[in-house]
Amino acid sequence: MIASTEWKEGTQYVGSSGSGHTIHFDADQAHTTGPSPMEVVLTALCGCTSMDIVSILQKKREPITSLAVSAEAQQSPAPPRVFTHIRLVYRVGGAVSKKGMEDAVSLSKNKYCSVSKMLEKNAAIEFVIEYMDGVPRE
Repeated sequence: MIASTEWKEGTQYVGSSGSGHTIHFDADQAHTTGPSPMEVVLTALCGCTSMDIVSILQKKREPITSLAVSAEAQQSPAPPRVFTHIRLVYRVGGAVSKKGMEDAVSLSKNKYCSVSKMLEKNAAIEFVIEYMDGVPRE
C-alpha cells in the first residue's frame, strides 16, 4: 500500500492513494476546504467497521436494510493529540437479531477492523448499537 501528500498552498494539501484516489486536507482551524487528517482517521474507523458489519450480517443472512456508523472522539490536550476515547454508534435498520449485531460488532472490533485495532492502542473505544426498526429480534 502506498500513499502521498502534496502541499498546494496555505494550509491546503492533496493526498493521493496508490489506487488513484485523492483527498483534500485542510490544516486551518476551520477546515474550510477539507477535513483534518484526524477527522479522516475517525472517518476511516467508521468506514472500516461499517464494511465489516454489513459483510458479516449479510453472510449470516441477517435482514439488514441500512447501517450508519458515527463516531465522537476526545483527543489528548497536548501534542501529539492522539485520540484517548472514541464512542462509536451503530444505527442498524432491518429485523437484525440482537445477537447477530452484537457478534458482528465484536468480530469487527476484535478480528477484522485494522483501523480499530490501531486506534485501540491509545484510545478506549466504546460501542453503542441502536436498532432503527424498534426492538431487535432475540
